[in-house]
Amino acid sequence: MGLYMKVIACNLMKKLISLLVLVSILGIYAFTLIVPKSQYAEITFPITEELNGRTIPVDSVMFRYPYRLEVRKDRVVIEDLHGTDHYFHLFSYPDFCYLSSFGKRGEAPEEMQIVDDFRWNGQTLWALDNIKSELVRWELNKNRDGMIRSERIKLDKATFRALDVVPYQNNTFLIPDYSGENRFCQVDRNGKLLKKWGEIPADDKNGLEKAPYAFGQGWRSFTDYSPKTGTLVAVTQLGEVLEIWNVKKNTHQVVKGKFGDPKFEIVQNYAIPSGVSVYNDVQVTDRAIYLVYEGKTFKEIHQNRRKGKSFQDGGKIVRVFSLDGKPLKQYVLDHAVNGIWVMEEEGKMLALDVNSNEPIVEYTLR
Repeated sequence: MGLYMKVIACNLMKKLISLLVLVSILGIYAFTLIVPKSQYAEITFPITEELNGRTIPVDSVMFRYPYRLEVRKDRVVIEDLHGTDHYFHLFSYPDFCYLSSFGKRGEAPEEMQIVDDFRWNGQTLWALDNIKSELVRWELNKNRDGMIRSERIKLDKATFRALDVVPYQNNTFLIPDYSGENRFCQVDRNGKLLKKWGEIPADDKNGLEKAPYAFGQGWRSFTDYSPKTGTLVAVTQLGEVLEIWNVKKNTHQVVKGKFGDPKFEIVQNYAIPSGVSVYNDVQVTDRAIYLVYEGKTFKEIHQNRRKGKSFQDGGKIVRVFSLDGKPLKQYVLDHAVNGIWVMEEEGKMLALDVNSNEPIVEYTLR
């Protein structure tokens, strides 16, 4: 088994191990989240286009699980979620010439334990270490061929298990609230909690009230924010839920597809996935919202694993919504991908396929 398949198998086992634990103790400690059959219709798109990508070879770095990427002018940063030595790699763009690696993995004060998310504006890069519960800032050096670690912010304990972060208004950050009490925690430049706001738009209000901690986990969301339009977006990993806030107009919209709310078992106050893996990534541009859609049931994943069938990690569909939640089009890709980066002005999209030894794929958008 090659390195990539070993990493993918490891990642899949992380998804399934909770189910195996559940089976072993079911009936003693577990109860099922009671959710009625979805009342939501399938989201239909007026346009569907098939895209074939061009793989971009990179010989200088051996990725283990290329997870996220961001492009800013002539530079691109790729996050390797399971990197052995470093979490981040800096390349020139568009030729993808390797420049340097940063975010050393480890437990020392200047190292990072587990990086779940990063945000980059082209000069300043913020990375979130959820184990250390801190944000770390890097700056490009003068030659623009390396990143210099320049700051560390310890997050308020009330933020509770931060997994995703977006730079927000007035030099603050937004972090999804995994306590389940609210939707977001807003912290200042020093990591201090300023306020919590919003609520999980669950159909099962009674379940949310009884087990907010488990709901906070089950509603684990990927987020993005466009300061130009004031559009904040959250999408669920375990359910087909898209939330859109326009903070300039003070509006909030919820778009639910046929799979509805996240489905999970509650075991000793922990959420164990039992439904569908739906959304893998989100990007908000000045014009639209782009979502990586997977749509695989955990039952299907588990059955294929037991039968020894091949498994492709990621989704082959990228959905496009307007900033007010209207379905515009969907792209059907020739690769299963996790992370994407859309460049509308160039008509390009970069994607990361962890199933391939050449994981960087470029698509031309029409």
